[in-house]
Amino acid sequence: MDTQTKTEIEAAAFRRLLEHLDENKEVQNIDLMNLAGFCRNCLSKWYLAAAEDKGIELDYEGAREVVYGEPYSDWKKKYQGEASAEQKAAFDAKSTDHKY
Repeated sequence: MDTQTKTEIEAAAFRRLLEHLDENKEVQNIDLMNLAGFCRNCLSKWYLAAAEDKGIELDYEGAREVVYGEPYSDWKKKYQGEASAEQKAAFDAKSTDHKY
């Protein structure tokens, strides 16, 4: 597979991941962190880092808007719930094992 085709496939997979996350807004970031070790905010940071690597000027909020599909503050008001005690405990237990 040539580099351009590989890049296009990776980009399509990333777009599909964003669509999937958008279709499953009930899945909270803490759930993603507890299960997979990353969340929408991590994706935003990775997107920002990739843009910076290419010399593209972008801020964190702009990267978040790409990942969340709207300004983060709007998404947070509409979809983010308070983490339960169990979710927080699972996160804290995992945080001692890994650096996020």
